[in-house]
Amino acid sequence: MSRPAPHAEPEPTGATFAGEPAVALPGGGVIPLLGLGAWLLRDGREAEHAVAWALEAGYRHLDTAAAYGNEASVGRAVRVSGLPRSEIFVTTKMRPRDGDPERALADSLRRLGMDHVDLYLIHWPAPGSERLWPGFERLRAAGLATAIGVSNWEPRQLEELVERADVPPAVNQIDFNPFVFSSATLEAHRRLGVLLEAYSPLGHGRALGDPTVGEIARRLGRTPAQVLVRWALERGLPAIPKSAKRERIVENRAVFDFTLGADDMALLDALSRS
Repeated sequence: MSRPAPHAEPEPTGATFAGEPAVALPGGGVIPLLGLGAWLLRDGREAEHAVAWALEAGYRHLDTAAAYGNEASVGRAVRVSGLPRSEIFVTTKMRPRDGDPERALADSLRRLGMDHVDLYLIHWPAPGSERLWPGFERLRAAGLATAIGVSNWEPRQLEELVERADVPPAVNQIDFNPFVFSSATLEAHRRLGVLLEAYSPLGHGRALGDPTVGEIARRLGRTPAQVLVRWALERGLPAIPKSAKRERIVENRAVFDFTLGADDMALLDALSRS
């Protein structure tokens, strides 16, 4: 049984995916640092438009899930875009209750209209969900999922999975932003060799009105959303902000031409309520 070697904090500098800034995935390959999250995007026109606008704006990373009910719309928007499938990083997720990873991914691929995904995740931990992992390893070996991982797993659960796995999870996608920041959580992922991916980097929208975030944004001539997304990227953590509005989708991508200094990062870290 293999064991992951400890690795340093991810370094995005120089890594790219289809021209977009990216970070290395444990086990090989890269993942774009910025993606569009599809959670709560309604199946049909809303999801298709959001994905189309994101791809038009330069995003090359899309995140959906069987539980979101919009995989078909995401897949249609990818096909309509005319972009090569190889230039779009697609993540989807399995509901643990679906039971059979191979059947669940086959269903997701049918809805997406794709022959593989770039990252396949167990959407949340549930009793016995670690028993799904050998199926995920088989999907990776078959090339149906280029990389495999989990979502919403606590460090203790993640450690137990890493200890049992032949192929450790490459990613744990969790709610992560300055208001739920935890240095212990970051350190646990580094120690285990698992990349932390940040969903809800905007704090479900509630963080946008925070005075500290607003002051940093004003001083830098940026928006609060851009500051919050940049906070994750400064750590080399992929972030997947969600929006159904074209102007917000474009705004959330304009984060690669500025940085946050150490003082601003410390101010944002101090907002943690964890």
